[in-house]
Amino acid sequence: MTGGGRRPGDTEGTRRAMNPNIIKAAIGGGVATGVALVAAPLIVGAMGFTAAGISAGSIAAKMMSAAAIANGGGVAAGSIVAVLQSIGAAGLSFVAKVGLASVCGPVGALIGLKIP
Repeated sequence: MTGGGRRPGDTEGTRRAMNPNIIKAAIGGGVATGVALVAAPLIVGAMGFTAAGISAGSIAAKMMSAAAIANGGGVAAGSIVAVLQSIGAAGLSFVAKVGLASVCGPVGALIGLKIP
């Protein structure tokens, strides 16, 4: 490819348009990644996992109660309740954000390709 966006064989003043599938995939991947990174902490907070602790009467409280009963009175470290409470209190870690982006980006790109 020569400078100025022209390729060998192009006549003066012609340019090739970017493939619309690439544009759709990029938009789909970007939107899916952005939504996942914003929505995940919001959903965890709405479930009742907050910085102040687990909200009384929430889904989180019911999950914690069930986990405590199943575990003999306490919530096990590393359990889903403990992980969600950690996210609710401190947000997503960098590694979690990279993981979400790594999964949601390609999935969004595939969905973007299917949009007419």
